[in-house]
Amino acid sequence: MAETEKMNRMKELVKILSEASKAYYMEDREIMSNFEYDKLYDELLALEKDTGVILSDSPTQKVGYEVVSSLPKETHPSPMLSLDKTKEIEALQAWLGDHEGVLSWKLDGLTVVLTYEDGILSKAVTRGNGEIGEVITPNARTFKNIPKSIPVRGRFTVRGEAIIFYSDFEALNATIADAEAKYKNPRNLCSGSVRQLNSEITAQRNVRFFAFSMVDPEDKELAEKVGGTIQERFEFLRSIGFDTVDYRMVTMSDLPEHVRWFSEAIASNDFPSDGLVLSFNDIAYGRSLGRTAKFPRDSIAFKWQDEEAETTLLDVEWSPSRTGLINPVAIFEPVELEGTVVQRASVHNISIMKELALGKGDRIKVYKANMIIPQISENLTRSGMLSIPEVCPACGQPTVIRNENDTETLTCPNPECPAKDLKRFSHFVSRNAMNIDGISEATLERFLEKGFLTGLSDLYHLDRYRDEIVQMDKLGEKSYNNLIDSIERSRKAGLPQLIYALGIPNVGLSNAKLVVKHFDQDPKACFDAPYEELCEIEGIGGVIAESYVAYFADEGHRSELEKLLKELTLIREESDLPQDLAGKTFVITGSLNRYANRDALKKEIEDRGGKVAGSVSAKTSYLINNDITSTSGKNKKAKELGVPIITEEDYIAGNL
Repeated sequence: MAETEKMNRMKELVKILSEASKAYYMEDREIMSNFEYDKLYDELLALEKDTGVILSDSPTQKVGYEVVSSLPKETHPSPMLSLDKTKEIEALQAWLGDHEGVLSWKLDGLTVVLTYEDGILSKAVTRGNGEIGEVITPNARTFKNIPKSIPVRGRFTVRGEAIIFYSDFEALNATIADAEAKYKNPRNLCSGSVRQLNSEITAQRNVRFFAFSMVDPEDKELAEKVGGTIQERFEFLRSIGFDTVDYRMVTMSDLPEHVRWFSEAIASNDFPSDGLVLSFNDIAYGRSLGRTAKFPRDSIAFKWQDEEAETTLLDVEWSPSRTGLINPVAIFEPVELEGTVVQRASVHNISIMKELALGKGDRIKVYKANMIIPQISENLTRSGMLSIPEVCPACGQPTVIRNENDTETLTCPNPECPAKDLKRFSHFVSRNAMNIDGISEATLERFLEKGFLTGLSDLYHLDRYRDEIVQMDKLGEKSYNNLIDSIERSRKAGLPQLIYALGIPNVGLSNAKLVVKHFDQDPKACFDAPYEELCEIEGIGGVIAESYVAYFADEGHRSELEKLLKELTLIREESDLPQDLAGKTFVITGSLNRYANRDALKKEIEDRGGKVAGSVSAKTSYLINNDITSTSGKNKKAKELGVPIITEEDYIAGNL
């Protein structure tokens, strides 16, 4: 490769890797697998070494991206550097040399720093970009396994990884009816959960914390007690109530054996990991080695050498989802990877399918991302002969290719597609809608298959099928009784919840509340609301109004609604609070201290006659933000428009 070609390739790699890093660190999404990222990263490293040139924005020289959220920021006392890495066991052995090492899991979650003051958790900060993190103290207090207090005087700081177990991840995903709304992996779910503005949501996600290091204690007696080795500190942390990452003591000679033990344990682990960390057990020795601009020299990461297998692509199966998306799934000749036989891998969308140039009979390479999820890494023959279905496999109606954010997806626009029925019922029974407990998505699917459900009102007549339901696997008498009790409770409902439960496109619960309030909770007026009047309601724009009117103009929808109304008793929501905020519009941003979450504050404002909008405008009366000095977009907009910025305390005190 000529020098010019090398430089062009380096620029291309920097752009690709930077975009991937930005998506991962700032936006909690992944645009490529770890396998793909590492492959491109290693190629860039090799080119930098070969040319002696490092571009100014090279990701090999960066720790991470600036965090973007409304959470408070804080600079770490010392930078939290990432680790250098290798995929070769021999390189690990050479790195360790004659020293004793500690080999532990590299958990795949979000790094968090906990600070205790005189035994009480006083602060929790995310790693962020390594220099500046986000303060998530209220959320950290809800972690499932951190000690509420510890027998330690003075300041005590622990670093660790916040993670969500696979079992909890799968349980949460099972409650989400919308296939495309399901979380992609535990790491993304954990990152979003830890950085919530509502600590109640964090508590519901079962986040766990596993310590992997501690800062030298301020208390001299304690500093002597914890010892000067990583092993001693792990054991001390365990003795005062912390869970730590599992570890093994290793030497150069037995290192391969221990790496093998970790690799074999992955299949049965309930927690996500993306490699191992090897550290010098002697802390003083490790620190004496110093650091590079990016990496400390006392530890090194080991990334699994993903096992690849070559096979033949037999076909691509198109799988309709409840949202209308039709997802391509590769079917190939069975191969063994990481001890299991696989023959299917998601291709995700049309763009990826085209990028791989897939065709029947192609020779492809497949691997398991993080030794778990089957993926296609490469297409060796690239025939590109696969066609895209012109009709939906579920209903036979014409499909449509949509392009959003440069990503092509195949969709079924048919509203009556049977693949979408499950989504409609799942949404109707969800917590913020009719709140019918004890009826999972799997159960709904079985009821639909057996013909128990056609319209939404049929949910209120499931007692007709009592004998069949109690005989179903995993149901029985007790589950049936609980389900019927929940259905009966749902017969008393608020009008906003009913409108939201209908699943009107673009209409959320907040929009439904605005409409109901405008029409003074009159059901007929709400159902017959004209487009022009809806558009006059602050917070209801033209798109929402159009969807709303179109839904109730449909004869089938009106017929369904009439049947539902015969089953329900609509409750008029009254407020005992003074209507002293009537005519005022608030915008809420940032974290709250006195209210459980934004929804709680929003409900109080609405109960007092006020309105809550999502963005600052000339009609905004007050912006509520505990960080008045913040340079966030909402604060800037409020200052430009002369909108008063008040704190939560100002609101409570009535300083309006």
